[in-house]
This record gives sequence, C-alpha cells and structure tokens, in this order.
Amino acid sequence: MVKLQIAQDPAADELLSTDSFALLTGMLLDQQFPMERAFAGPAKIRERFGSLDPAAIADADPEAFADLCATPPAIHRYGRSMAGRVQALARVVADEYGGDAARIWTEAPTGADLLARVRALPGFGDQKAKIFTALVAKQLGVTPTGWAKVVGDYGKSGFRSVADVVDPDSLQKVRDFKKAAKAAAKADAQAK
Repeated sequence: MVKLQIAQDPAADELLSTDSFALLTGMLLDQQFPMERAFAGPAKIRERFGSLDPAAIADADPEAFADLCATPPAIHRYGRSMAGRVQALARVVADEYGGDAARIWTEAPTGADLLARVRALPGFGDQKAKIFTALVAKQLGVTPTGWAKVVGDYGKSGFRSVADVVDPDSLQKVRDFKKAAKAAAKADAQAK
C-alpha cells in the first residue's frame, strides 16, 4: 500500500492512503485553501459524519451536512459551499462507479480516458483534472498509456503540484514553485 503524505497529519494521510473517495474529496477541496488543510478535510468529514461512504454522503440532508462541514475547524474556508460540492461528487461516485472512487482511475484504459473521467466529475476543471491524473500516476502508480502527455507539465519531474508532495520538504518546494509562478504571471500582466 502506498503511504501518502499530503495532509502532513498521520491520521488524515492514512485515510487518504486507504480510502479512494477521501483522496478524491481532498483534491476537490484543494482550491483557495492551503493544500494540506484541504487534504485533511476528508478526515474531518469522516470524524463528524461517521463515514465516508459516498452513497451515505450523497443521501445526507444537505443542510445538516453543510453544518458539519462548516463547523470550526471547517473542512474549507467555504465549508458550506464545499459541502454541496462534496455531496455532488459523492452522488456521481455512488451512481456511476458503484461507490468505489478508485474505479475512476483503475478502469481507465488510456491517459486520455482517465483525464476525461476526472474532468467529468463535479468540481473538477481542466487543471484540477490534470493534477489529479498526475497524482494517481506519480503516487499510486496508475499509469495508463498516454497519461504524461495529457497532463502536460504536471507529468514532469519537479515540484509543481500536489502530485509531487511526498513529505514536508516537497510540500514547501511546491509552495515555492506556485509562489514563483504567481509572481511571474503578475509581472507578465503588468508588462502588457
């Protein structure tokens, strides 16, 4: 079994390593919020809700589920809004993948198909889908033909995204890379 170290918290990382829906949910939460806190979100949901079963989450009362996601420490800076996204994701996993999120990546015959499957999930845009595809390839060893081509730069070695986070040092290197990329983009925009 692969031991992920994305949340930088042993219990949360254990859950990410053993529960495919937890990993997928962590990726969903990874936006406008510190990466390691986003990936710790699934552990908070399981602790408060009692389960990470996609069908149970999808069927939960939306208001009650939003309350548990927004209770401090919240699963995300926008806990109530993200609760709805988690439920929408859970519905797709329950209905289209029989509750087994890993089927999204283990049954994809090609990298293009894998990217398309991830991209079709609620809350997953093009960039997030590429990063998640790179994550399952680099850290879980799920490497269908053509995966590196479809993810572009996220498939390269280096420290570009959560796909490259394997310990506290690599987390800091990814942060530094993102900070430098934002500064370069800002400088380009100002130069125009």
